[in-house]
Amino acid sequence: MNLIKLQIVELIDKHHHMTSVAEILGIKQPTVTFHMKSLEEEMGVRLFESRSGKTFLTEAGQALLHYSVKINALTQEARRVVREYDSLYRGTLHIGASYVPATYLLPPILNAFSHEFPGIRIHLSVKPSPVIRDMLVRHQIDLGIISSEPFVGSQLQTETLCEDDLVLICAPQHALVQREDVQPEHIAQVPFALHGHESSTRRLTNQWLEQHEVRLRGTVEMDSLEAIKQLVLLGGHISFMSRMAVQWEEQQGLIRVLPIPGEQAPRHIYTVHNKDRHPSVQIKRFEEVLREWSLEAEVT
Repeated sequence: MNLIKLQIVELIDKHHHMTSVAEILGIKQPTVTFHMKSLEEEMGVRLFESRSGKTFLTEAGQALLHYSVKINALTQEARRVVREYDSLYRGTLHIGASYVPATYLLPPILNAFSHEFPGIRIHLSVKPSPVIRDMLVRHQIDLGIISSEPFVGSQLQTETLCEDDLVLICAPQHALVQREDVQPEHIAQVPFALHGHESSTRRLTNQWLEQHEVRLRGTVEMDSLEAIKQLVLLGGHISFMSRMAVQWEEQQGLIRVLPIPGEQAPRHIYTVHNKDRHPSVQIKRFEEVLREWSLEAEVT
């Protein structure tokens, strides 16, 4: 088994045409066919099958694909780290972040880092926290920055950057603002804006609802945090939201922030990386910048 055979497995799954695979790898189609047959003989099982002029992976091929993707990603990472290891003035950072840190924490940090190291390219993927964790496991990114409740992953190592607790938000004129002591039953009587199912805020909201046996009267579900804020600004709906995400609106008097009644699971912003992925000097420096920001935030 060699690397080009594993690359063919991954590319066949993506394109289903040997001609496309050959073009991508810069080899001839008969060479692709040779490697495919050689791999099947080596493994002693059928890995590829043709249907309607296209090539697909068999179930055994799908099982091999799982490892091919990881090995190919690690190979690319090994080449990149060795090539860029001794330089802070060139290279590429692949960062994944959930919506809150990507929108409200990272922009000034990325701006400062880019000015200090203009030769380093930064690629930021903004996805829900579970997706970022999966991308780290698959070695698709160098570093994850997520808002999440505490979690444990055998392949992942976390470091806490700062707190990111949830708060109850509503318009300044909302009736809940007049209550001295908001209770769970009061929230049950008000139209509620829910976050999308994949968000960590939604998971924590569901935990709170179950813990306090609250059944919401009327809900609107949105994948966009900014859309939820705009709905709340209109005055009818309330929502649970990251405190970091509403700091500006609170300072401007546009949104009122209230404590969520009862106990709730803690939530923080974490940096996360794969334990099996050797950090480049670029990643180490970027993590240092993040920690410096965290310390400054604590002081202020």
